Amino acid sequence: MAVSAAREEKAAREEKALREVTNRLVDDYGEAHPAERVEAVVGAVRKRFEGHSVRDFVPILVERIARRELDPKRSKNGAAQLDPAKSGPVAESGTSNSPDGHPADTSSVFAAVAGRFVPARLVEHKRVLGVAAAGVVAVTALAVVMAAQQSDSPSGGGTAAPALTTVHGVVGSEKSAFFDDPKVADALRKHGLQVEVEPAGSRQIATSVDLGKYDFAFPSSAAAAERIQRQRGVSGKYVPFSSPMAIATFKPIADLLTQAGIVQPGATTTFDVEKYLALAEKGVQWNQLDGNSTYAVPKNVLVSTTDPRTSNSAAMYLAVTAYVANDNTIVRGAKAEDYAVSRVSRLFTRQGFTESSSDGPFKDYLANGMGTVPMAWIYEAQYVDAAAHNQLKPDTVLMYPKPTIMSQHTVVPLTDKGDRLGKLLTTDPDLQRLAADHGFRPSDVTLFTNNTTAHQIPVDANLVNQVTPPDYDTLEHLLDGVAKSYN
Repeated sequence: MAVSAAREEKAAREEKALREVTNRLVDDYGEAHPAERVEAVVGAVRKRFEGHSVRDFVPILVERIARRELDPKRSKNGAAQLDPAKSGPVAESGTSNSPDGHPADTSSVFAAVAGRFVPARLVEHKRVLGVAAAGVVAVTALAVVMAAQQSDSPSGGGTAAPALTTVHGVVGSEKSAFFDDPKVADALRKHGLQVEVEPAGSRQIATSVDLGKYDFAFPSSAAAAERIQRQRGVSGKYVPFSSPMAIATFKPIADLLTQAGIVQPGATTTFDVEKYLALAEKGVQWNQLDGNSTYAVPKNVLVSTTDPRTSNSAAMYLAVTAYVANDNTIVRGAKAEDYAVSRVSRLFTRQGFTESSSDGPFKDYLANGMGTVPMAWIYEAQYVDAAAHNQLKPDTVLMYPKPTIMSQHTVVPLTDKGDRLGKLLTTDPDLQRLAADHGFRPSDVTLFTNNTTAHQIPVDANLVNQVTPPDYDTLEHLLDGVAKSYN
């Protein structure tokens, strides 16, 4: 009983010391890392000591190693890192070697290694020197374990990193490039996660995908996320980043529509949805536009979208055009819904074949030029990402609809693993920066503007003229109405 009580007391002391370590690190690194990141680092380092009998030095070692990981610029002297090499290489048996390769005696090990962890008064107390030296051998062995487990550091070698937790998800196709990025994978691995995703149209995710086999769903709008939450009985969600809807076109097309009064050039190019809707309702074709000598084809003047029955981007297009068709007012009630559908359904049905997700039409835009896709309704992030990676043709133009709508990319966690990922995507500075690198707008919009400025991509960072999305039920009714129009 006495032994058990002593162990419990020692464990309690260790827990208290580790809490103090965590609080101290949060205070010291709060400006560089969120508290969750610090806690994750402390937890990961602490796990390296599981199963070892020497516990008295664990809080000290955890703090020193965590400081090194949270601030890699710290010098070895400044960080006071555990470096067995300071007393000679450590043999596999757990004893320390002197520089000439022969085993060092216990006192030299004690002075060179353990003296950095054991209070000086203990060293001076000759009666306990033997006990302390025995403890030092154990600490030295522990140092070997720690050195071996830090193979993920630039200067470290040794065994492989701890096993990763695999997280499965289904995501809007416009986020495939983000999750395929090796930098994103590395950032997630640092937190012990390996994320595997399958792309699908966002409305498809909300309506027909079997979500039972996934840890999270990541559609591209709050409306699609709300539908998933209702179906699955999930209350939590995360919005790690957003992207306004935009129109990708080419300079000859933008010039034609400028002459028609629909497009307004400037620091950023705007596209008047109301004037476009009036033109499209008349069934005007490109070859009927005045002064058209660059794109004189007998095709309706239409923006290419995805299929509204499966894709969120088309649903966002419907939300914007329905708002404008309803005298620039949010659509509410059956009468307003029917009226809006009667005006905008032909914007979809006259297109012919449409893709089920946003990745398809944008790839056509990039590959085939204006002959196939003169105007494509896209997420701003797709264009910015392509521009930053030199994938655009020289005469491409990004137009902002007036009004536009913000698409909130929303993680719906379906398991605890999915919840962990959603929180990480929202709070981790590295992942937020990488989202901006892929054209998304994270919570800190300066990350986005820094990226676009560096690549000289003209964007509207403020976007004052935005439509408030209709409520969940109204948008569903509008989508159902357009779906019936296909028949």
